[in-house]
Amino acid sequence: MTKTIAVSTVTGPIVGTIRPPGSKSITNRALVCAALAEGTSTLRGALDSDDTQVMVGALQTLGLDVIHDPATRTIRVVGCGGKVPSPKADLYIGNSGTTVRFLAAMLATAQGTFRLHGTTRMHERPIQDLIDAVSRLGGRIESEHKTGCPPIIVHAAGLAGGRSTIRGDVSSQFLSGLLMAAPYAQTPIELIVEDTLVSQPYIHMTLAVMRSFGIERANDDVTRFTIPLGRYTGCDYEIEPDASAASYFFAVAAITGGRVTVAGLTRRALQGDVGFIDVLERMGCEVSESDAGITVVGRALRGIDIDMNAVSDTMQTLAPVALFAAGPTTIRGVAHNRHKETDRIHAVAVELRKLGAQVEEFDDGLRITPSAPLHGAEIDTYDDHRMAMSFALAGLRVPGVVIRDPDCTRKTYPEFFTDLAKLSSS
Repeated sequence: MTKTIAVSTVTGPIVGTIRPPGSKSITNRALVCAALAEGTSTLRGALDSDDTQVMVGALQTLGLDVIHDPATRTIRVVGCGGKVPSPKADLYIGNSGTTVRFLAAMLATAQGTFRLHGTTRMHERPIQDLIDAVSRLGGRIESEHKTGCPPIIVHAAGLAGGRSTIRGDVSSQFLSGLLMAAPYAQTPIELIVEDTLVSQPYIHMTLAVMRSFGIERANDDVTRFTIPLGRYTGCDYEIEPDASAASYFFAVAAITGGRVTVAGLTRRALQGDVGFIDVLERMGCEVSESDAGITVVGRALRGIDIDMNAVSDTMQTLAPVALFAAGPTTIRGVAHNRHKETDRIHAVAVELRKLGAQVEEFDDGLRITPSAPLHGAEIDTYDDHRMAMSFALAGLRVPGVVIRDPDCTRKTYPEFFTDLAKLSSS
């Protein structure tokens, strides 16, 4: 395991083209739908990372026929037709929020007893809202240590269905998990979202994946979802490049005044994080789209005041860009980021201050005021892949930036530092 990596500064604009690996968010959603489906599915362009590996491993432990070929970026899944083969399993899910939340809902429709557990940080991440929602639908999940967090035990005897409320202000993954499981309940499910639904684009992504596997919802209201009973159908499914990963390379262009094209991604992507290009455009960058992909050209950057709720996973990407803007940048609407792999708002504030920036932290975001001169520092990553990838960007312009525990990028992008080095030297 690599303990640290020193980021190499560049002397001029970075110009090049890159295609990030497939979307983690889409891969894990497609895996759930394919696992429940009638027939066989082939997922193409699938991501190979810690998060997808624990999902694949869990499905295999549950008795499903899942063959993952990282070399060809394909995953073949023989669906179980809604009948999970194993009646009992102990499932290790690492620190993968999508895996624990999606599987908890999926397994509530099954028959048997299933324990899901992971890393120390996973055992601190809230899941009580999903537990309560499942209970209102006739299922039973318990938090093993009564903390409202994993480990959890799913006592599965089918999901009766009916109506349930679910909070929308902690994680959209609770709702996504229930939406994907809903067709396999005993009666139709209606889900009513309480509070503000965070990360709404991820819900649109979930519904789009469900449609590809043959299930439509009955209405278009983002606060109320009615899901008919049905069965997913196996299919060939193409997974687009990860838009969250693409944000780092768009930021490379912004920070270095370069020109970077991300191949295979368009504004029509299922992933809401493609909207990060609009953030950079507001800061002064030029953005264009062609058959080759999306291109960002870095220009003189200006600070902005922005609500990033819809693209909250790119909040960390914006932080190093803000270091090189004229004037402060204020990020709002991301309070739920405190419940991710780490408290991302606090972690970003701490590490930016190490580089010499002035940072004001508040409940749902932070204000970043660039200071001159910036200086190098060893950056702690908190076992959070996005901390490592985001702060590496600062090192392109600031000498002496060292990333601790860079291997944490295995969670979603194992080849990140290799790809960044290739792009930087192109």
